[in-house]
Amino acid sequence: MRQNKWQPFLHHPLFLSLFFVFSSIVVAENSTFSVPSDALALLAFKSKADLQNNLPFFSPNDTSRFCKWAGIQCLQFRVVRLVLQGLDLHGTFANNTLTRLDQLRVLSLQNNSLTGPIPDLSGLRNLKSLFLDRNSFSGSFPPSILFLHRLRTVDFSYNNLNGSLPAWLANVDRISYLRLEWNHFIGSVPPMNQSALKYFNVSGNNFTGAVPVTPTLLRFDPSSFSWNPGLCGEIIHKECNPSAPFFGPTSSVEAEQPAAALGSNAVELTERGGNNHRRTAVIVGFSCGVVVLVCSLLCFAMAVKKQRRGNNSNRKGVAMMASDDAVAAEAAAEQEKELEEKVKRAQQGIQVAKSGSLAFCAGEAQLYSLEQLMRASAELLGRGTIGTTYKAVLDNRLIVSVKRLDAGKLGGTSREVFETHMESVGGLRHPNLVPLRAYFQAKEERLLIYDYQPNGSLFSLIHGSKSTRAKPLHWTSCLKIAEDVAQGLSYIHQAWRLVHGNLKSNNVLLGPDFEACIADYCLSVLVNPLNNDTNADDPDSAAYKAPETRNSHCEATSKSDVYAFGILLLELITGKATSQLPYLMPNEMAEWVRSTRDGGGDDGGENNEMEMLLELAIACSLTSPEQRPTMWQVMKMLQEIKDAVLMEDGEPDPPSGMS
Repeated sequence: MRQNKWQPFLHHPLFLSLFFVFSSIVVAENSTFSVPSDALALLAFKSKADLQNNLPFFSPNDTSRFCKWAGIQCLQFRVVRLVLQGLDLHGTFANNTLTRLDQLRVLSLQNNSLTGPIPDLSGLRNLKSLFLDRNSFSGSFPPSILFLHRLRTVDFSYNNLNGSLPAWLANVDRISYLRLEWNHFIGSVPPMNQSALKYFNVSGNNFTGAVPVTPTLLRFDPSSFSWNPGLCGEIIHKECNPSAPFFGPTSSVEAEQPAAALGSNAVELTERGGNNHRRTAVIVGFSCGVVVLVCSLLCFAMAVKKQRRGNNSNRKGVAMMASDDAVAAEAAAEQEKELEEKVKRAQQGIQVAKSGSLAFCAGEAQLYSLEQLMRASAELLGRGTIGTTYKAVLDNRLIVSVKRLDAGKLGGTSREVFETHMESVGGLRHPNLVPLRAYFQAKEERLLIYDYQPNGSLFSLIHGSKSTRAKPLHWTSCLKIAEDVAQGLSYIHQAWRLVHGNLKSNNVLLGPDFEACIADYCLSVLVNPLNNDTNADDPDSAAYKAPETRNSHCEATSKSDVYAFGILLLELITGKATSQLPYLMPNEMAEWVRSTRDGGGDDGGENNEMEMLLELAIACSLTSPEQRPTMWQVMKMLQEIKDAVLMEDGEPDPPSGMS
């Protein structure tokens, strides 16, 4: 009972601070009492960062077992991995706390509420991955990054960092993953040209000027630079024109067009400007125009009168002339009707309402018009469960993917419901989602315009062409693809509270760098429940449906998406079509998977990692939705598999400090 009474005090930040100071003094003066230095660093961090005592496992009375504290991984009693994600930490990341963990490889404090500047990180000389995203850090980009010579991954996204990015950032050739989106950075984008850089995102900041055209930056999608109103240049398809006003015409010709359209109202606007000379010129010009018009009408009347006199002046002649006028009017009407028919014939097959136009999603540049899209050369890519997809090459050489939705499957979805839902889906932006750029609807016609993905689908990668039998993918490729898909799916579930509803290998496309990108997401809610049995004739697609959604009236959920992810992972690991996957007990499934990969996957003895992937796939595809993990938990499991590989590949450096 006495221990329970004092327990809250032992975890109080004030006590931890005093304990940290006292322990430091004792360690310095009394060699018989020693607290591990890494434990002291962890307790010092807790005293400043955990003001609401959400880290009870950081216990000052149990420092000898600090390697067993949750979120910590040690090697030879040194902390090599620290993951404290989503624990609602309110406080600061103080100097001289975690920065003393000189053997740390991975540090993740993402999804907390830490404030203040990012401290000097130069003491983390072995750090490889740094995740400080989704906090409230402020201040400038930390200059100590320059001295972390083993750092590969940096994520500072969704914070309040500000100021300009340092020029030396363009010369740091070791970083392969840099996320800085949704901060308050200003200035210009550095001319990043590191060949190692595989992911880069600076969207949602206040950068200005032209995006530097480098071979590295050319690899990235314009969405990596979106939501920066002051940016321009070739990479984001926005012309730079520093002399033009931000909300105004770009040339004198465009400036004159509104006045011409206003007609006489333009005179009124000119008078209000107070320019008398211009007013006089306009009035004189208008008067001269009236005189010329009157003279022309008089000349025309005289010519007609003369012609009538020359032909015949009796009533019969007048009647014949009236008849000729009627014939001419009828011919003109026929010509007009014929012209209308030609226009209709030209628009056959593309039923476009006169009021219809492309609706670009929020923040998207209007790079093409509906007319350009309709003139584009089209190539059929495939027919899906709710529509047909085409590759369209526009006259400006831009290539897009157009999905034409099946009106029969979407019967009953009103125009307003469709528009509202597409606005939500169009706001999804993630490196592992194929971005929806624009949409169109008119009468029964509904089109969705996406970025074109050049390397085909995951289904084709796994199974190869019809003429060749593909081998199972190497387990590292399986892990990378699984991680890409999990990140995209988790973003849909967590950030937007939406569901995919139709995840399968055909709906996972491969981007320019063969990154896995999810397509056709969040469309299942638009399908008419009476037509919801979209996979009835396709056993491979039907296998992805969770047991609880196989009734046509049951809607997809986040847990049914997890089930589909588990089936996708089994398809990845085995290289077998989903219709060929047997229903086995977990231990039997593991044995069957090994038999499918013998001699085919070239896994080189990495059976432990493959079995961990298999266990995850089985957990995701359990019959009971309640027993399946969430996609957030799936991501953590995949990270643990990656970390296990890193731990096997590398040993900690000696204390000498050599990197």
